[in-house]
Amino acid sequence: MFRRPAARLRQLAAPFLKRGALRTQTSGAEQAFRPNAVPKPFWSSSRVLLFTALTGTTTYFFGLNDDTPRFQLPWRGSARPRYASKHEMEKAIQELRFALGDDAISTDDDDLLMHGYSEWSSINIDQLPVAVAYPKCTDEVSQIAKICHKYKVPMIPYSGGSSLEANFSAPYGGMSIDFSFMDSIISLHADDMDVVVQPSVPWMSLNEEIKDSGLFFPVDPGPSARIGGMVGTSCSGTNAVRYGTMKDWVINLTVVLADGTIIKTRRRPRKSSAGYNLTNLFVGSEGTLGLVTEITLKLTVIPQDTSVAVVTFPTIRDAAAAASRVMRAGIPVAAMEIMDEVQMAVINKAGSTAKKWKEVPTMFFKFSGTKAGVQENVRLVKAIARGHKSGDFEFAVDAEEQKMLWSARKESLWSMLALRKEGDEVWSTDVAVPLSRLPDIIEVSKKEMDDLGLFASILGHIGDGNFHESIMYNSKDPKERAAVEKCIKDMVDRALEMEGTCTGEHGVGLGKKDSLMKELGLDTINVMKNIKGALDPHWLMNPGKIMDLPS
Repeated sequence: MFRRPAARLRQLAAPFLKRGALRTQTSGAEQAFRPNAVPKPFWSSSRVLLFTALTGTTTYFFGLNDDTPRFQLPWRGSARPRYASKHEMEKAIQELRFALGDDAISTDDDDLLMHGYSEWSSINIDQLPVAVAYPKCTDEVSQIAKICHKYKVPMIPYSGGSSLEANFSAPYGGMSIDFSFMDSIISLHADDMDVVVQPSVPWMSLNEEIKDSGLFFPVDPGPSARIGGMVGTSCSGTNAVRYGTMKDWVINLTVVLADGTIIKTRRRPRKSSAGYNLTNLFVGSEGTLGLVTEITLKLTVIPQDTSVAVVTFPTIRDAAAAASRVMRAGIPVAAMEIMDEVQMAVINKAGSTAKKWKEVPTMFFKFSGTKAGVQENVRLVKAIARGHKSGDFEFAVDAEEQKMLWSARKESLWSMLALRKEGDEVWSTDVAVPLSRLPDIIEVSKKEMDDLGLFASILGHIGDGNFHESIMYNSKDPKERAAVEKCIKDMVDRALEMEGTCTGEHGVGLGKKDSLMKELGLDTINVMKNIKGALDPHWLMNPGKIMDLPS
């Protein structure tokens, strides 16, 4: 059952806190994960969350006899898959520690909590992984998969941990596979304009490392995102209107399959018609088909000139309509973002920039290219904006102000989270619609959101029809949560009615499986299930994400 964690978890823990009845011991191997730890009260806040989350894991780990299958899943043409019993899970952990070393496998309380619960996510569950693995190379990932496959242990990949739809949660327990130690840039081929990286490389660090080559990687989601997670959700970001999304920039992948088999989806040319497009099969699969261990990415040339501008509009519909006209005119803007008056207030309160901005609907533009091209594009966009009642354009005066201004947009969700009071949660989600319907859906969704009377905002990548709602609410008030949930559901349903999608860039995870069914239909979902069944017949790879297990 999906729940917001804080209040619910503390409620579950209360009887045990009063009795002081439960204690655990930390083994020497587990202590290695906290070499500089100092004594602390046993019932820290993280342990409260941990224990109550483990009330769900208990059903998996302790609720049945050692050799009783945890799940019986019918599968077409084969025996029913089952997940590891307690005894089998313990044997798997022992074998992994023997194969990779004690430090490679953790059952530490804080590690389990970090890998099963996320303060960014709109959904969390009362369940944690049973252990966390820390591989250092593709061969070690293969060893982990072989042992997990042997004992039927679920495997959940973990990269940056910033996903919003419970994409890395562990609804069936199992092993979280954290790629933190696989964070190397393996090779840069500047003449070929590509780079090979491991999954835990942050996209921002990648661009910093390769900037002297005159090249950059243009896909730019949240600042904390890492390449592996970006592949998993097929993310995009502010540059998508000019450069496209993650699927457009991945040349090939090295993938470890459920049984430990290592495959490479393509070679290094930018184009190929050799066989099935397996690369794009794995992009966006959220780790449900395999574990990505190496990624070859296209790069592009850093533009000669860049200009960043901000312009206000009297209403959110005026701004959306202007954006639609800019796209229809074929003007090659580098990025085009929208923020409502609430989000502009968040920027002011967070102090993200030196300037105090008007708290009205606002568009952020980025122009890039040659100097002459940038000037011409600015002129054309100004003319369209004036036709939709815009204010004057304000331009960043230098590169540093450009960076600060764009960072304010990029960190909008983080800024909103920083304003939370005790007991508050932020529900943030996205949809995308055809460009012509964007003004309609934004106007209606904004009104419904404002009618809640809560601290809520709209922002988004308006140039490709993708926008986000972020709503802050009191997690201790069930009526308030229900109202927010209905508002979000109505927005998603409205997008589907407009031939849009339930998620433009956040992925499906646990949170949007029902919406995906509405969007694509049972027959299409069954095709996905059959593909998964062919690659992962025991449903070990990130089970429960994108689609439900067979029943």
